[in-house]
Amino acid sequence: MRLPFTPLLAAVLLAVSGHSLAQTPEQTVADALKQKLGITADAVTPSPVDGLYEAITNQGIFYVTADGSKLIHGQIYDMDSQMKNLTEARMSKVRLDLLDKVKGTAIEFKAKDEKHVVYAFTDITCGYCRKLHNEIQEYNDLGITVRYLAFPRGGERNRAGQVNPSWKDMQNVWCAKDPQTAMTDAKAGKKVADITCPSGEIVRKHYELGNSMGVTGTPALVLEDGTILPGYLPPSRLLQALETQ
Repeated sequence: MRLPFTPLLAAVLLAVSGHSLAQTPEQTVADALKQKLGITADAVTPSPVDGLYEAITNQGIFYVTADGSKLIHGQIYDMDSQMKNLTEARMSKVRLDLLDKVKGTAIEFKAKDEKHVVYAFTDITCGYCRKLHNEIQEYNDLGITVRYLAFPRGGERNRAGQVNPSWKDMQNVWCAKDPQTAMTDAKAGKKVADITCPSGEIVRKHYELGNSMGVTGTPALVLEDGTILPGYLPPSRLLQALETQ
């Protein structure tokens, strides 16, 4: 006998086949992050640890249980592989993907005989950023091209809601007719002319990019394999780091 399709029958069928119709752990994790923490997951995949899922977000990598109830924010190490940092290895690949999204927006100081390319998150008011820039020719002479990304450490606005001067100054640098000269002038303490242009929005994109990569200070150097080195490195030591990757 063929039963009529009713709401009750639909509920029974759903209960019987619920396992196949239930949302995936990946979707459960993504929903939990969004609903409970307001964080959007760009990707959710199984992690190296059974029962945990890796969520890549604009605030870094999180590990979440399949039911979306527990979250771990930290590093996973492989004790069977000489304590390899699996989280950092994964994040290095993510950083390279993220850099592709801002390709062509950096202010580049190119080496004539280029052997390596380094991205440097910078703030024009940062002392060690200025020291690095004072030595930019030495980096270039060693074959290291430096591509600057904007990271005003104080963010866009202060507690009073006003735009931070360093944020505006960096917008002026990116909007300048000659950004390289403007960068050099700004890091020497010279005033860069106020300019408003679409390129000014690049500062926000770079700042958000830095946050998603875990940048907390400047300079922060992103190497060719996606490794990030916090702080200043002299030209010779940076070359050594690049050649031992």
